[in-house]
Amino acid sequence: MLAEFGTLPLQLDTPLAGELFLLGRILFGATLAFMGLNHFTDLETMAGYAEFKGLPAPRFSVFASGAVLVLGGLGVAAGAFPVLAAGSLAFFLLVSAVTMHDFWSVEDPEEKQNEMTGFLKNVYGAGAALALLAVGGSAWPYAVGLGLF
Repeated sequence: MLAEFGTLPLQLDTPLAGELFLLGRILFGATLAFMGLNHFTDLETMAGYAEFKGLPAPRFSVFASGAVLVLGGLGVAAGAFPVLAAGSLAFFLLVSAVTMHDFWSVEDPEEKQNEMTGFLKNVYGAGAALALLAVGGSAWPYAVGLGLF
């Protein structure tokens, strides 16, 4: 017989757990927000790459993805709208892994390795965002506490 599992509240009652959770959120969120800023400061180059990858409306795609990264990253770091922030980051990272880093279709070994690295970075980032999404409905320590859920 299988044991029944219930939903448990996020429990960070061990020493420094809340502080480590905050540090992890800041490192993850601030890194993604910084990456999003690069979408704005290097818009033309990134739009050219997006066009090369076949994205429709490449300038808009780069601008929109930069906004998702900046707002989602800041939301996770601050603990503001955590479900929306983590969910949008997870979705973006998974979609961009497949659309922008399709290493399986690249012939050149060096380019293939670069695309695989980008793919794997997006996948593990999506994993972190999904983990944060899973606890997004719980009260986060040191969070601003704004949310929809």
